[in-house]
Amino acid sequence: MLSWLAPLIVLGLVVFVHELGHFLAAKAVGVYAPRFSLGWGKAILRWRRRGSETEYVISALPIGGYVRMASRADEAAAMLEGGNEELKPGAESDPRWDPAAMIPHGPKPVPSDRWFESKPTWARVFILLAGVTMNALLTIVVSTGVFAVYGHRYTPAVVDSLMAGWPAEKADFRHGDSVVAVDGKPVHDWNDVASRIAVSAGREMRVDVVRGGIRESLRVTPSSQRPPDNAAGKADSIGMIGAWPVQRVASERIPLGASLASGWHATWQMAGSVVGVLGGLLRGTVSVKTLGGPIAIARVSVAAAQTGLGSLLSLIAFLSINLAVLNLLPIPILDGGQVLITVAEGAMGKPFGERARENMMRVGLAFILALFVLVMFNDLKALGHSIFG
Repeated sequence: MLSWLAPLIVLGLVVFVHELGHFLAAKAVGVYAPRFSLGWGKAILRWRRRGSETEYVISALPIGGYVRMASRADEAAAMLEGGNEELKPGAESDPRWDPAAMIPHGPKPVPSDRWFESKPTWARVFILLAGVTMNALLTIVVSTGVFAVYGHRYTPAVVDSLMAGWPAEKADFRHGDSVVAVDGKPVHDWNDVASRIAVSAGREMRVDVVRGGIRESLRVTPSSQRPPDNAAGKADSIGMIGAWPVQRVASERIPLGASLASGWHATWQMAGSVVGVLGGLLRGTVSVKTLGGPIAIARVSVAAAQTGLGSLLSLIAFLSINLAVLNLLPIPILDGGQVLITVAEGAMGKPFGERARENMMRVGLAFILALFVLVMFNDLKALGHSIFG
């Protein structure tokens, strides 16, 4: 049960919040939104209250969602999003037909001031950016909740293993040493230790440790090493001493204000890591083989759920900020590309022609399809390796 429930919760919540942002923004500025769907493809559950403008749908493929709006690009968007099931005029025998409703639920035309294109540029940009804004807010809220409930989690500054021949071994570090200070400055966790060593390549440092209840000072000179993953724009080389911490996570309770600050900081850190990976892909320092798709997300979701609720919530936060950042890419079919097109149309004082828009959408669709094929190939390859070795 966990193997399918965890991915549904993770993906469903992240996508729902994104689309809810578009939907609420459209409603706020008066754009007609006849359908809100969680999932793509054929509808398996739908409902609309009599007199309501919007039909709410749960569709068969739980890997996305969409909000239909009154727009001149509505038909093309519907085909892409799997939501092109329409009621035709004269379909009075269909139980969903409402003679008092607007198209597509009834015969009445949509007023000109309810169309997406009728709204000023700021309102259209507001609608387009509302999805990524909601995802960012979800990340902040979930991260803050994790810190508030589970506290600040950290790896204790305790040495577990040493690499033979590396500076730590030569400086007489030992298993079980608790690092308490580096160059006279107290440290709280292993991240403090590693960050100070990283910027001290080739320079002798004094590391104070507690060993058997006795405080001792050790002298060590970190060697200059290229980090294994340099995708996020880090320095080409960092200081390392060849010591690894205990594989244990400790936690300490923190007040709500500090939880909020930590949640905000964690959100920016995660967003930065996504941008770093994208930059690494463009520079060629990150392989496209590392990209994962729906299968990878499902597997990670199950693993996180098995670890505990905290891990599952952290995964939701990470995927939510991933979706926010990726949707800001300047690709026509994504929110970022649509914002650029909308701003350009506002600057020109007129919309792009139908052919120009179609060509831009085709380019965006080709990119997304190519990316989907790539990540599915990576997913299936990884799945094959896990099954067949």
